[in-house]
Amino acid sequence: MLPSVDEVMRREELQALVAREGHAATIEAARGYLAQLRAEIASGRLDERGLQAAVETAADEIERRLREDLAYSLRPVINATGVILHTNLGRAPLSRAALERVAEIARGYCNLEFDLVTGERGKRDGHVDRLFAKIFGDVGREVATIVVNNNAAAVLLALNALAEGGEVIVSRGELVEIGGSFRIPDVMAKSGAVLREVGTTNRTRIADYEQAINDQTKLLLRVHRSNFAITGFTEQPSLEALATLGREHNIPVMEDLGSGDIFDLRSVGVQGEPTIAASLRAGVDVVTFSGDKLLGGSQAGLITGSRELVAKVRGNPFFRALRVDKMFYAALEATLLAYLREDYDAIPALRMLRLTEEAIGERAEHLMRKLQISNPRLEVEVVGSNSVIGGGSAPGSTLPTRVLAIASPDLSADAIAQRLRAWATPIIARVEDGRVLLDLRTVEPGQDAVIAEALESLSN
Repeated sequence: MLPSVDEVMRREELQALVAREGHAATIEAARGYLAQLRAEIASGRLDERGLQAAVETAADEIERRLREDLAYSLRPVINATGVILHTNLGRAPLSRAALERVAEIARGYCNLEFDLVTGERGKRDGHVDRLFAKIFGDVGREVATIVVNNNAAAVLLALNALAEGGEVIVSRGELVEIGGSFRIPDVMAKSGAVLREVGTTNRTRIADYEQAINDQTKLLLRVHRSNFAITGFTEQPSLEALATLGREHNIPVMEDLGSGDIFDLRSVGVQGEPTIAASLRAGVDVVTFSGDKLLGGSQAGLITGSRELVAKVRGNPFFRALRVDKMFYAALEATLLAYLREDYDAIPALRMLRLTEEAIGERAEHLMRKLQISNPRLEVEVVGSNSVIGGGSAPGSTLPTRVLAIASPDLSADAIAQRLRAWATPIIARVEDGRVLLDLRTVEPGQDAVIAEALESLSN
């Protein structure tokens, strides 16, 4: 009773699908559906009557499979977790100007590596190097910046270019591991440099670095503890002391800052997160950082510092393998121009950082009142909570916020969270103490209505 693929494909409904979606995709969906029926027959789950019904509705099922197969897997979601730089959700959202700039540059040709004045080949770095030079214009020296595809690549490239075959001195308290099992010792090994640990987990002194220096030392490395903090009985030399030691021995000092903070977080009550400018002022020769964390731009790894050393890194063969395309530069250029204009609210991640608890609370209460009318069975409350910066930035620091706490006599908190994730635009929330928490700090105001609609549907 099971028809052949050819029989199914000759049906009029399937011919319409072929015209719309293509022959290859349609025949693959048809084969998949018939294979499913064959397996169900073999396992005894499908009898003669059931098979007859399944064959009659084959066109509808094949069309459904096609929709799933040809649908986008990468989808926009609403981040209601309160984690601003949520790595699993794509970290920093791009600004409107960055999106428009990417679309404008990507849709045609551009002068990525073409000098419009001389008519000769140019360097792609110049599009953002000139802007970083202005942003860091007050650090007391000229700096250069190059771009690779992420900060891990920036660290790997800089270590290989500056220290291959030699020793790199780093404190034991900075041998960090970040997401995806990215470990500093492993990156060091891949770069061709030799790790030289000094000090202890909690205490490292400048004398420890000095005693470890030898003829093989090529670099002093400081690594920002991006996702944890050491407190209590601790000691760490200042960047100024480390830079002075490096100059005395003619050894460059490099700092992996990771998060890439240009905006001073002290203005929003977050202490202890170092800025790139502060590191450069302290005398650090090379700083590596991310583009899609606190910078608020596209994914990128930035290498900023001494023009001589950055030129050496750029000349490394790995640079070409790790460089980025025109869309990265377009997004970064638009983001950096917002910094130069001091238009911080134009950068979504910085705007979210600057939101007050009161402003977030007002939105949450408005949503609560709406839900109390539209879905009275929901138990809705606005309560105090904390947002986090995320993305390995400012470990231990939080931002006070007000969240919508949702519960239902009909559904568990996990079931509500699952229903929200299944919404047309998936809504990602937190579950704590038997309630679903939605933090509007990380939700664009225009998305409040989508959340309300999804929560109203929970009564259905």
